[in-house]
Amino acid sequence: MVSAAVHPSAPLAFKPDLAAAARRWEAFYAGEIIDRPVVCVTAPREGLPRAKDSDYRERVYGDLDDIIERALVNAAATYYGGEAVPAFWLSFGPDEIAVFCGAELLWSPDSGNTNWSKPVAGDLSQSLPIALRQEHPLWQRLLEFYRRAAARLAGKMLVSSLDLHTNMDLLAALRGPQQLCLDLVDSPEMIDRAMRDARAVFPAVWNAIVKAGRMDEFGHCHTFYSREGAAVLQCDFSALIGPEMFRRWVLPALEEEAALVKHALYHWDGPGALVHADALIASKGLHTLSYVPGDGHGGHSRYLDLFKRVQAGGKAVQIWGSPDEVKLIHRELRPEKAFYCTWARSPAEADALLAWFVQHT
Repeated sequence: MVSAAVHPSAPLAFKPDLAAAARRWEAFYAGEIIDRPVVCVTAPREGLPRAKDSDYRERVYGDLDDIIERALVNAAATYYGGEAVPAFWLSFGPDEIAVFCGAELLWSPDSGNTNWSKPVAGDLSQSLPIALRQEHPLWQRLLEFYRRAAARLAGKMLVSSLDLHTNMDLLAALRGPQQLCLDLVDSPEMIDRAMRDARAVFPAVWNAIVKAGRMDEFGHCHTFYSREGAAVLQCDFSALIGPEMFRRWVLPALEEEAALVKHALYHWDGPGALVHADALIASKGLHTLSYVPGDGHGGHSRYLDLFKRVQAGGKAVQIWGSPDEVKLIHRELRPEKAFYCTWARSPAEADALLAWFVQHT
């Protein structure tokens, strides 16, 4: 039994209305609506200081306790309106899962706040088996990070899941995207083996961070909140393959991951990945599709036909944009199958936006 102090719907210091937000999230997952769609809107709190946000390099090499304390400072200075939930992201980088499986982590002074893994040279068979290396120092650091964060943030904010580049993104990080494209054509049976390994990595990682972060007590939060577990799933590499390969190797892995996390949002990245729309809309377990157009391809208001198609197929959509843009989109979409993420200049402006959604739903 989870005590009231840590129950996922108990008030948080930075989200005293968490219970009300949880009810709207639950309605959203059930395909229902209370009085408006789910709206996540944040705003700065006037007069409160902000600390420097941590970046990948600092989370890999810096002082964990200092990073956590600064996260608390920034959460205190933020108003979490509507269904926005304060959460701390602990990720070490986009290729961290590959690093936990033995790849070398690479940095460049020209890369800014990013890193990547060094592809394994040679034949694909030399990369097998793929497995989480429990003794890896960065993996152990991550688990300690989760344990410290869960203890320090209890009653104030949640911890969120990782940047989950698993399934075929894990293979792409280990092989390099170009080489993996060749492997798919030259060694499909070997890809079958590699994907079996990759699919076994996901539950090992997920179950470990849930335990270390006490997420089964506090609830999960990564873009959207759930008492039962929620995560962002993705396969950015899918933009480089066609529907047949996607259905053979990627979709079954995504559906397995979705079954484990309960409520899954799919990070659908870039125009090249639109070729998989039919498969994603028909997929099992992916509750919400979050299309990311990419730089130079416009905001979400340009993709209303796509979002309507997703909703007609039974999936929900995540919408990002300014307050004016999300108001425009809300007039066009089914409210029970959409949730909106935006920002405001003040708590009062955030509350006025929420009232607008009630009036126009």
